[in-house]
Formats: sequence, structure tokens, C-alpha cells
Amino acid sequence: MMDIINTLNGLVWSKALIYLCLGTGLYFSIKMRFPQVRHFKEMIRLMLDGGASDRGVSSFQSLAISVSGRVGTGNIAGVATAIALGGPGALFWMWVIAFLGAGSAYIESALAQVYKVDQDGEYRGGPAYYIEKGMGVKWYAVLFAISAVIALGILMPGTQSNSIATAMNNAFGINPAITGGALVIAMGLIILGGVKRIGKVAEVVAPFMATGYIIIALIIIVMNISALPGVLALIFKSAFAVEPAFGGIIGMAISWGVKRGIYSNEAGQGTGPQAAAAAEVSHPAKQGLVQAFSVYIDTLFVCSATGFMILITGMYNVHNPAGGFIFENLPGVEIGPTYTQRAVESVFPVFGSGFVAIALLLFAFTSLLAYYYIGETNAAYLQKKWNCKWIINAVRIFILATTFYGAIKTAGLAWGLADLGVGIMAWVNIIAILILRKIGFKTLDDYEQQKADGKDPVFDPEKLAIENADFWVNDYHKENIS
Repeated sequence: MMDIINTLNGLVWSKALIYLCLGTGLYFSIKMRFPQVRHFKEMIRLMLDGGASDRGVSSFQSLAISVSGRVGTGNIAGVATAIALGGPGALFWMWVIAFLGAGSAYIESALAQVYKVDQDGEYRGGPAYYIEKGMGVKWYAVLFAISAVIALGILMPGTQSNSIATAMNNAFGINPAITGGALVIAMGLIILGGVKRIGKVAEVVAPFMATGYIIIALIIIVMNISALPGVLALIFKSAFAVEPAFGGIIGMAISWGVKRGIYSNEAGQGTGPQAAAAAEVSHPAKQGLVQAFSVYIDTLFVCSATGFMILITGMYNVHNPAGGFIFENLPGVEIGPTYTQRAVESVFPVFGSGFVAIALLLFAFTSLLAYYYIGETNAAYLQKKWNCKWIINAVRIFILATTFYGAIKTAGLAWGLADLGVGIMAWVNIIAILILRKIGFKTLDDYEQQKADGKDPVFDPEKLAIENADFWVNDYHKENIS
């Protein structure tokens, strides 16, 4: 099975997808004059602005749901994997794809707001909806929805539960089957409550877990501050093949940095727009900017914290593609969360491994909840198209089953399946947002113009000649006029 998965990943994650992700982010950033820099203060203001409604969640809850999906095992085990297979320079390329990916995150999230719908009393939206309404290609919309249901319901949950189970076993000796069973029970209780309950859990857990983790990382960095300049030099030299030891794997550094960066921050993958569409805002650009900020939180803050802890303590191996190791400081240790656990343990031997295990539990558990919400959103789209009432319940069963399965299987299989899911969704979604780019650009231009006129921006698709934005024409403006 691993041979089949590796072959498929070789096709999906070819250089074409790597260049497509980097090029799309760069193109969007240039065309919008780098909103991730120009509107940094506005992102923070909007993040805390507005509230929830009977149909939608607040901007902050929407951010928390998307951050919960982004900040997961990719930030702990994923960074370790990138360093192990691509060397220290992979961390630099994770930063690059995060910075450029903020442009892609804006476009896809703004589009999700433009074409969102009110379905069964809840806001729904995302790539399937904006592909159908914006592109007018229904089969392509169905293709994305199917790929999302398969990726998030079957292929990707296992890597989250596998990392949790591995970390809990390392720290506390808990049998992976017990961890898997506990995860299934806890998830079942929450997902039955729908997006509102997921949003409430995420808005509490996401800030808490990220803040605590970064604080511990900062303590470790400060305690080893003399080594920081050397680590930074190593990252940049390795990223550009200047460091002799890692110069021969620059291609691997770029490839694994981009791959793990996309897995972690999900910019362009098509997962963030589902949460963005659920937000109660007066203009699509508001949530687009908020979601762009979530990429910063994920990669530039949390992934950097992990990378610095691993590199500054020297607790990592770097594999040689030809066989053996280029650098080996942890003999016999499997790639994954153990690198991070050893790094924290080296400074806090009493509780280091346990702290990382608990942090990973919170990170990855909320990611599983976000996966379910996104899978459910696409299942709801298919349910409406095919009039199949059983699809959402099927997603619930699949994600609970694959969560348990992932906990008891090998890390290699779990990561291989997850990479396949991410790659399939990225291919379908990035092509779509490139085609719909002009509508995304219009939302930002309109928002900036209204702000310049001293207004609190309100979206009017008819003024911008945007068709099929039915919610804004039929529901939002009618409600506000009344």
C-alpha cells in the first residue's frame, strides 16, 4: 500500500504543483500590492470586530476554526519532517510559502464570502460554491466537493490522530488504541453540535494552545540565545545551498518546505474558505484579510517556534536521499513529534515530553474538528445536489473511523495519505481561484475605496457587476433595509 501511495504522491506532488503554489501566491501578492503587509493592522482590528448571528459565527470564531485546522500536527510533527527530509533550509521555504500564501488565502476566503449561501439556517460556502456560482462549471464544483470529502473524511484525519497517539505513547506510555478510542468519543460529542459548537470550542482552545506553546518556545530560545545567530545563518545558508553539508539537497529543502508549509498553513488548499464563509461580516474583504492573517499565526509564529526549538537544541536528524544520514543526532528515532519532544526535554527534562504531547493533543484535536466541519460543508453541497440525506452522516462515520485507524497505524502511511489529500485539493482549488482572481481583486479594491471614503464597507455585488452573489442581493441587503 505504501508503494501505491508513494507513486500517487509522486504524480500529485510533482514540481508543477510546487511551482504552481509559489507562483500563484507571488502573483496574487503582487497584483494586490502585498495586502499581507499593507493591511497588517487592519487584519488585527477586523479579527476582533463584529459578532455572531443565528446563521453565522463571528470573525474571530471563523478565524479560530481555520486556525484550528491550520495549527495542528503539521506545526509539530510536520516541521520535524521538513527538517529531517529537507534540512534546516526547509524552514525558510515554509516561511516563503506562508508569506506568499497569505495572498492566496485572501482570494479564496473573499470568494467564499461572495458566493456563500444560507442553507438550513447556517452559512455555507467554499470552493464548491464559488466554482459553481463564479465559474458556472457544476461538474468541477462537484469534483472539488468529492475530493474534499475524501481528503478530509478519509485521507487526512489519520496523520493528526497518529501524531497524538505517538506523542502520548512517548510521554505517558498510553496504548495508541486507547488514545484513538478516546479521540473518537470526544469528537463524536462535539461534532453532533454542528458549527456553532465547533466554533465555541475552537475560540477557546486555539488561542490558549498557541500562546502556551509559543511561550515555552521563547523560553527555550532565550535560554539558548547565544546559539540563535548560528541557527539563523544555518537556515538561510541551507535554503540557498551555501551550507556545504546540506548544499546537495536544496531541491529537497524547497520541495519539503513548500509541501509541509502548505500542509500546515493550507493557503490555496481550499480548506480555509469553508470557515471564512461561515463568518457574519458586511463585506467579503473583511474575512479575506482575517483569514490571510491566520497564515501568519500558523507558519510564521507556531511553525517557527517548533523549528527554532529543534534546531537550537540540535535534536534532529537529516536523511540523505541516497541513503543514510547527512546529520544524525538522534540515532534510531523515527521522524515525527519525537524531535520536538526531545528538544523541549533537553531544557525541561521533567515535563518537556508531556508538555509537547498535550500541546499536540490540543493542536491536532481541534484540527480534526475543523476537518469535520469542512468535510460536512462539502457533504452538504453534495447532499443538495444529489438529494442524498445520508452523506453528512457518512462523513461523520468515516472521519471517526479513520481517526481511530490512523492512531494505530504507522506514521509513514498516515503522512502519505495526508499528503495525497492535500495535493488533490490544492490542484483543483488553485486552478479555480486563478480563474476567479478578478472577482477577488474587485473585493479588495471596493473595500479600500469605501475605507478611503470614511465608510464601514458594505458589499454590493450589483455595483461591482458580480453575478450570482445571491446571498448579498436577496438576503443580506433585504435584511439590513428592513
